[in-house]
Amino acid sequence: MFRFLISLLVVSSSISALADEPTSMRTVSGTGIEKETPIDKDLRTKAVASIDRGLVFLARQQDRDGGWSDSFRPAVTAIVARAFVNDADYGPSHPVVRRAVDFMLKFQQSDGGIYERENNLANYQTSVALMLLADLNLPEHKGQIARAQKFLTTLQFDKEESIDEDNVWYGGAGYNRSKRPDLSNTQMMLEALNESGLPKDHPVYQKAMKFVSRCQMNETTNDQAFAARASDGGFIYSPNAGGESKASQGLFEIGTPRQSYGSMTYAGFKSMLHCGVDRDDERIKACLTWIRNNYTLDVNPGMPDRDSKDGLFYYYHVFARALAIWGEPIVVDVKGARHNWREDLCAKLSSMQKSDGSWSNDARRWLESDSNYATALSVLSMQIALEE
Repeated sequence: MFRFLISLLVVSSSISALADEPTSMRTVSGTGIEKETPIDKDLRTKAVASIDRGLVFLARQQDRDGGWSDSFRPAVTAIVARAFVNDADYGPSHPVVRRAVDFMLKFQQSDGGIYERENNLANYQTSVALMLLADLNLPEHKGQIARAQKFLTTLQFDKEESIDEDNVWYGGAGYNRSKRPDLSNTQMMLEALNESGLPKDHPVYQKAMKFVSRCQMNETTNDQAFAARASDGGFIYSPNAGGESKASQGLFEIGTPRQSYGSMTYAGFKSMLHCGVDRDDERIKACLTWIRNNYTLDVNPGMPDRDSKDGLFYYYHVFARALAIWGEPIVVDVKGARHNWREDLCAKLSSMQKSDGSWSNDARRWLESDSNYATALSVLSMQIALEE
């Protein structure tokens, strides 16, 4: 289940400047966490109705075997099931959820991973499956959770694979044991391990920060040549092979910094928080600068115009998760405009819902034309935004 505390601190280039916020705008709880007034009542009602319609759509789409979709079925099924688990009208015991969990667990392999062998997506599929099991929080899944955690940690590239700290692969994770690491898979692994209770002092987090830091376009903290002269604080897909960015016009632009973009920046931001990076750390400050300079929900910012809608629902999801963990409901952009990201996200997603209750992306890249996948991500994102 989502467990996020909300605090009203204004995202700025200097965290110390947050103390200047007028106290009349804030209520300080007994725990010292500052909370803003709730989301607008009418918008909340609209968002809840959108979630309800989305879940009705998804319930109708469930196959007889308990799964959803034709591609990457254990992963899509886990993502959809999480949306039902986290809704008060359904919850962990609902038949839709029970059928989905039974279906998903059929794919737990002898190595502890939960994935389809033929798809070579062991990390991604196991990560989302583990998140579902963590949401359920049932004692009967304790063994499956422990085995999935152990499996994920073995996918991290480190000295066990003769990868030392000078190697750009160090600390990262890819789709499986052999594919090069990337930030998308690494952030999925880190979130799954964190949400399922892997202790914060586990070495997987410290090793991962070596890789995550090398994905940030910030020359003062990134030791890779492709980040030289880069200071925007955003993130790219991978430091592999001289830097890979899905937002770059060409994959390997010689002598130029790689193009950072929204979905990977929020994924990197979230990963740093999961790994316990201090809020005053230079990497965090640089990322906040990127967020202030690129705040939008109209596109996946940083992507080329022709690809600006690629990965849009994934972007919304990591946007919501990262900002919820950060704990500040107001983002002040570079022009000084204040944005209640929770309200903005609910309004945007509600406006994009189709008449049958679903969401889907006309940009077919990264599975987002699959209405089951896109609808589940949309519902999950709004559930995060509505958390009090």
